Amino acid sequence: MNTPQPAVSLRDALLFWLKLGFISFGGPAGQIALMHAELVERRRWISEKRFLHALNYCMVLPGPEAQQLATYLGWLMHRTWGGVAAGVLFVLPSLFMLIGLSWVYMAWGHVPWVTGVFDGIKPAVTAIVVQAAYRIGTRTLKNAWLWAIAAAAFVAIFAANVPFPLIVLAAAVLGYLGGRFKPAFFTLGAAHAKTHAHAPVAPALIDDHGPLLAHTRFSVWRLIAVLASGALLWSAPMVAVMVWQGSAGTLAQMGWFFTKA
Repeated sequence: MNTPQPAVSLRDALLFWLKLGFISFGGPAGQIALMHAELVERRRWISEKRFLHALNYCMVLPGPEAQQLATYLGWLMHRTWGGVAAGVLFVLPSLFMLIGLSWVYMAWGHVPWVTGVFDGIKPAVTAIVVQAAYRIGTRTLKNAWLWAIAAAAFVAIFAANVPFPLIVLAAAVLGYLGGRFKPAFFTLGAAHAKTHAHAPVAPALIDDHGPLLAHTRFSVWRLIAVLASGALLWSAPMVAVMVWQGSAGTLAQMGWFFTKA
């Protein structure tokens, strides 16, 4: 049970991300739960604690947390090109399926049985999301304090319409205060270890106590290079469409809207 996992080849990782792109239904919650089931429980490519830490970081960031998580895990295993490939393959199949389904809906959306198919999918997806939320929640909410924060966040966003960034900020402040004054209630790793002490598992490829991977070590110059590359990848197409259509053009307005989003 304690045999270390063999290294994952780039080919195997790419095939997994491509497969995930075809089967990751249920929105971010379902996608994250599926990644957890495959990468943490079945394949043991990453430990649960490292997975949940990565998920926490991606939840704080703006944008689609499931794709960010896939990109981060791909980078963690196979550096920059692993992250790029994971991010692209995660969304590419759904892009083509979305185009196909949009065409079907526009062409035959008025047909009763086509409408019935789309309406029938809705409750199934809702069930997937609820199950996924429960699956991830039971691994992160280990005591009454954490359940209380989750319940308060739900009430704030559902009933009080509190902006999401404020909810995240308030949770971070509570976590900081709890970590200082009640650390036993905010140490997920310890709680998880106690809960699963009776069920030892093989160490993951990227484990809690494994050596720090060379490409994950902080470097100021690498940070500057990444920021510069990101700025270039954003600005180049934006400038191009603004030169082509003007700042009031459809593509320029779409680009600016999704940049703000």
